[in-house]
Amino acid sequence: MFPNVRYARYVAIGDSTVEGLDDPDGHGSYRGWANRLAERIAREQGSIQYANLAIRGRTTRQVRAEQLPPALAMKPELAAVVSGTNDLLRRHFDAAALLSDIEAIQRPLIDAGATVITFTLPDLGDIMPIARMVRRRLHEMNDAIRSACSSTGAILCDFAAYPVASDPRLWSDDRLHANSAGHARIADALAYHLKLSGSSFDWAEPLPNLPPPNFGAAIRAEYAWARRHLLPWIWRHARGRSSGDGVRPKYPELTVVRADDTRS
Repeated sequence: MFPNVRYARYVAIGDSTVEGLDDPDGHGSYRGWANRLAERIAREQGSIQYANLAIRGRTTRQVRAEQLPPALAMKPELAAVVSGTNDLLRRHFDAAALLSDIEAIQRPLIDAGATVITFTLPDLGDIMPIARMVRRRLHEMNDAIRSACSSTGAILCDFAAYPVASDPRLWSDDRLHANSAGHARIADALAYHLKLSGSSFDWAEPLPNLPPPNFGAAIRAEYAWARRHLLPWIWRHARGRSSGDGVRPKYPELTVVRADDTRS
């Protein structure tokens, strides 16, 4: 069932989800699914060279312009490419332009010999009611990702098709980034789609049922979320600022990850 494929060089590019927010590594940075996937591959084959060029706040056009050239220069055999959230949150959203940018990122990597993997994003409207305002954009973005993968041959993990991906227990306090449990599930899902040894479909299994929601607690949670996350985001964007201003990639060069350096 599992092909005997080795990846010498693995590069991850994209936005904050690729950077690893919100999966703390215990040392002041973020681990994230991209790191977890590198660690899993290292455990399987002994080691792997890994780079992560992702920066929070980046749109797909910025990923194409800023991260794709250095990624290509590293000659990856495996490339994880995920972006789009920042596109749909912008004032103007162009699904056709997004599709073009996704294809323009995936195709050169594949033409250079890399296996490219990506994923769609789930509908978080039940977790974050304000997300319902961009639901149409989200569906258009996911359709663009699916269309690009169909055209280029990139491997697609269609998280939007699995209800568990919208479970609030897999999302952090800001409701925009996966928490550690969510990042672990993403890494397991990508391992499954890459057909890595020992992978399974367990990542898609639902969590135990939640107790009935408490209306008062829900209102308080909405207020706290708006104060801690929504209002600062609005203020930052009103000033033309990005969460990625001044942030550099956490692994800008290929770094050897060894089996004995990793954790489960």
